[in-house]
Amino acid sequence: MATNNNNNNNKKGIRFNIFWMYGLIALAMFSIYVLNDNKLTEKVSWSEFEQWVNKGGVTRITVYSNSNDAEGQLSDSLAAVVFKGYKPAKGSHAIIETQIPSTDKFEEKVEQWRKSGVFKGEIDYQKSSDLGSIFWYFGPILLLIAFYFIMMRRMGGGSGSGGMGGIFNVGRSRATLFDQNNKDKVTFNDVAGLAEAKVEIAEIVDFLKNPQHYTELGGKIPKGALLVGPPGTGKTLLAKAVAGEANVPFFSMSGSDFVEMFVGVGASRVRDLFRQAKEKAPCIVFIDEIDAVGRARGRNANMGGNDERENTLNQLLTEMDGFGSNSGVIILAATNRADILDKALLRAGRFDRQIYVELPELSDRKEIFQVHLRKVKTDGSVDLDLLSRQTPGFSGADIANVCNEAALIAARRKKQAVQRQDFMDAIDRIIGGLEKKSKVITEEERRSIAYHEAGHATVSWHLRYADPLIKVTIVPRGKALGAAWYLPEERQIEPKQALLDKICSLLAGRVAEDMFLGFIDTGALNDLERATKMAYAMVTFYGMSDQLPNISYYDSSGQEYGFTKPYSETRAQAIDAEVQSIIDGQYERARQILEQYAHGHHELADLLQQREVIYTEDAERIFGPRQWKSRTEEIMASNDETKDKDNALEIAADSGDELEHINKDIDQ
Repeated sequence: MATNNNNNNNKKGIRFNIFWMYGLIALAMFSIYVLNDNKLTEKVSWSEFEQWVNKGGVTRITVYSNSNDAEGQLSDSLAAVVFKGYKPAKGSHAIIETQIPSTDKFEEKVEQWRKSGVFKGEIDYQKSSDLGSIFWYFGPILLLIAFYFIMMRRMGGGSGSGGMGGIFNVGRSRATLFDQNNKDKVTFNDVAGLAEAKVEIAEIVDFLKNPQHYTELGGKIPKGALLVGPPGTGKTLLAKAVAGEANVPFFSMSGSDFVEMFVGVGASRVRDLFRQAKEKAPCIVFIDEIDAVGRARGRNANMGGNDERENTLNQLLTEMDGFGSNSGVIILAATNRADILDKALLRAGRFDRQIYVELPELSDRKEIFQVHLRKVKTDGSVDLDLLSRQTPGFSGADIANVCNEAALIAARRKKQAVQRQDFMDAIDRIIGGLEKKSKVITEEERRSIAYHEAGHATVSWHLRYADPLIKVTIVPRGKALGAAWYLPEERQIEPKQALLDKICSLLAGRVAEDMFLGFIDTGALNDLERATKMAYAMVTFYGMSDQLPNISYYDSSGQEYGFTKPYSETRAQAIDAEVQSIIDGQYERARQILEQYAHGHHELADLLQQREVIYTEDAERIFGPRQWKSRTEEIMASNDETKDKDNALEIAADSGDELEHINKDIDQ
């Protein structure tokens, strides 16, 4: 819906509803009922009318002087003869209608009837009303006309579509306008983290507030900025903050709003959107999920050149940077699929800046927790540092979900405040799913799961780059029969040995089953899948193979390779052999570690079967302290000694988030 001024935002006009049509029909039926007055009517000739009167069956006569029509009200006994099945009822009448020869002759007849005593009732002279006839003839037509206009208004977006309202306004822009008088404002204070993105966005806001400061030096205001990042990282929230910070009109619209079943509507809405923006300039136009309309052209060959989406994109490209001038109009757009956008849309002059909104790092996650915990009642047991470290790879939306889930868990437990354990349970619930203590598991399966999870814990405890253990459980959760939670080290670059250590710890569960139980089962499916993908990535993406060094077949353009591979069958066999060699080597390495620490593994497995859940303290009591500490652990230890938490968190944030790092090891 296009909003032309602020007053329109506050006024609520009359909105048509389809139930109004039902009301009109009910009113028409009621009118028919009232006009008929619950009467049974039959037309008769004048001679027949005389016969009924002479029989004494007419109790009242009504004469319509301007039409020479007459009605006779029959007695109940005679009505039963005229109308088969007639039953006397309160308010019901049986009527016979006729046309009298003339008024004079009728009056003579009346005098004869009265003298003979066959008629003693009243005679009422009235003027006939054509309302009933008019309604019967023109009522259906009027109802159809009313129905037509209502449907036309609904197709055109109702009264809010602007102008006349109707199907001819289907090409009007449906952008929502925000200005300085908007009540629900979001500012940069409500957006935690995203420091670099906020700096670039704040510059755009400053461009609009003080354009002369930049134009005096010959600079030009950027025409557009594209927010790119994974789902839930705060792209739309950042755009809302721009609307709250800028004292200029802000148009918000989704990319799917341009798409319509009618040909040419998308391009028409683009033109109308920019027409409104030019009238309000300087202003900001925000297009959310722009990939709905900005996909690369020419990929759907079967659609030809008349594809409606491509026509809409062409119009958008022209409006953003064509022969026309859009001075003072800045375009903000958001997408999590920048790889599929058309290259012409991404060039300088249309989207001059691409702002990457990444997953929050350690310090950013702490700020996000602080924002979402403003409205959550907590006690002193909640540790934001621990929560931040426990949620690597979580987006802002995930963290908001954690806070909400923790509050729900605390309320379910009838607590007065949300405690630390509630947050831990909420994280477990979101990562692994709901605990299924009612799932029936045999004793043999339970023992197999315990040995499997103990194998993961034992091997990871003795590997340098393996993530520190937090908790291991054999309680079924979600689709997993057992799970192990780790505290991952956050870093951008992974050394080769770190990847090998991870593969080794993933294979440890299968190795423990084979060594100590004498059989293998399907519980290692998820481990084998992740280990295989990681080994193939080492060989084909990272160039970490001894036999095929320094070669990468990764396609960063997102186009992929289609039906053909960029290497020969011989090279494919070499890749498969190298991957198998990596898997075999780490499998044997895990076997050696489990042989060395078999006693501790058995003790850990027995403890798991008894308690179903074990923690870091249990592993440390059995195996002793870990020989290596992760970067995060060293920073937090230094933090405890110096009491300078803020500085420690800044150092931790420098290590960054590793690529798609997962903070747990779930076994199906």
